[in-house]
Amino acid sequence: MTAERYVLLGLAPARAAWFDAVSQWSNSASLAAEFVKCVSAEEVRARLSSGRPHSALLVDARLPALDRDLVDAAGGYGTPVVVVSDARQSFVSSEIGAVAELRAGFERDELIDVLAAHCSPVGLADRLPPALSEPASPLWLAEMVSVCGPGGTGASTVAIALAQGMAADPRHAGRVVLADLARRADQAMLHDATDLGPGIQELVEAHRLSAPDPVEIRSMTFEVPRRGYNLLLGLRRPEAWSALRPRAVDAGLQGLRRSFQVVVADVEGDVEGEAQGGSADVEERNHLSRAAVLRSSVVVAVGAPGMKGVHSLARLIRSLVTAGVRAERILPVVNRAPRSPRARAEIARALALLTDDDQPAFGHAAPSVASPIPVPERKIEELLRDGDPLPSALVEPVQRAVRALADRTADMAPAVAVPERVKPGSVGSWPETTEFETGNA
Repeated sequence: MTAERYVLLGLAPARAAWFDAVSQWSNSASLAAEFVKCVSAEEVRARLSSGRPHSALLVDARLPALDRDLVDAAGGYGTPVVVVSDARQSFVSSEIGAVAELRAGFERDELIDVLAAHCSPVGLADRLPPALSEPASPLWLAEMVSVCGPGGTGASTVAIALAQGMAADPRHAGRVVLADLARRADQAMLHDATDLGPGIQELVEAHRLSAPDPVEIRSMTFEVPRRGYNLLLGLRRPEAWSALRPRAVDAGLQGLRRSFQVVVADVEGDVEGEAQGGSADVEERNHLSRAAVLRSSVVVAVGAPGMKGVHSLARLIRSLVTAGVRAERILPVVNRAPRSPRARAEIARALALLTDDDQPAFGHAAPSVASPIPVPERKIEELLRDGDPLPSALVEPVQRAVRALADRTADMAPAVAVPERVKPGSVGSWPETTEFETGNA
């Protein structure tokens, strides 16, 4: 055997025929490969994170563990995924990021052809791994606007008003969807939805192993004809977030943006991630909200008047900036604002002071955000109950401000960073002498 050989990870049910075949080829040296059998997805992730390079991960399509998150985890370590399926399974493995698909009962030469085309042998340790290929971007992605706010501020109602205003814009051709992405989803109640599904759970599950077409995605939403938009129902129970895998959520949001002209997301203001609290579970719990706000051209932060309301709104803005949202994209909205111009000016001044860089109570500095948009109080309980359009006094101020801010920040870089290859020599070099050697420590 040569110095270079393939190092393969395998994950399959017990007594899978191809599992034993690959092991025999490896042991008899008829295949220049080392085959490492894994009994669970957790073991696969542990071996991937061990630091040892792997040429490929072979996964049986019958396993529930095969999804976008497993493929993404392998791709993060430069390990391509090859799916082994039978004729009864019709999904296209490339849609979840797998590089190739083999039918059960494949021959040794078929495996060698796949490995030669998509994988790299593992050789001496003095070679760097090949550069990861950059993901292809879709041709069309709709504009996304997120609406969030502390409990009781009317953020869900503002999201309805914004969706209604966007749907009335002829540029959007009536293809506007209001997506309820909050853990404690209220849009089904506010729209008096008699059906519990389909909703966000079905949308994410559909993207776990495939990429549904826009017609199928639109069929998962409900028309709200009197307001002109479609509605994607949210979680049926707050605890259901644990069934939503992060990469499948990302793919679901991308599919939603491929199927509509505008996506208005009703999200929660809790966007804490692992970098802030040190908990990966908390970040996964908040992934729906985090994924939406980081992909939004505008994030509407809804607050209430008064001392407590302005303080909570400032804290929400700081949380959004800490999560990675550019401050220039945040639009504060004060719901049920007082009619007095003087009182409105005091709210704007207080919010500017609380989000100023010189306030140490909020930690790191944050750039200034736009002036808050006042929304007067309106009695809309009966309108929501009957499904009637909301009044223009509530719809137009928010819709105009969002449209103006989106147009003004259209040329800014997206909040979700796109990785770039590092050119050799572009990151500098180590100094020849250190502070310790020169005695300046």
